Amino acid sequence: MSIIIKPIISEKMTQTAEKYNRYGFMVTRTATKPEIKKEIEAVYGVKVVRVNTLIQRGKATSRNTKAGVITGQKNNFKKAYVFVDKEQKIDFYSNI
Repeated sequence: MSIIIKPIISEKMTQTAEKYNRYGFMVTRTATKPEIKKEIEAVYGVKVVRVNTLIQRGKATSRNTKAGVITGQKNNFKKAYVFVDKEQKIDFYSNI
């Protein structure tokens, strides 16, 4: 089973990747930093310098129904910020 769920591709992450060689990934909640490092190096063929992780809290949701307002929360998820060696890059757009 793969630890990486998907890369985080946004305008902010793209700018960060170009400037600092830092890439973002959504990973499974049980993944550890050494496991993430090993997986990224195997899949993308780059040397990982450092990995930072955080657990992002899910957003609160609400909707109006006939019975009243129903509130809930989306699922929490884990992000990993991966710092890659200066000379290397990860190209997410090569398959397009």
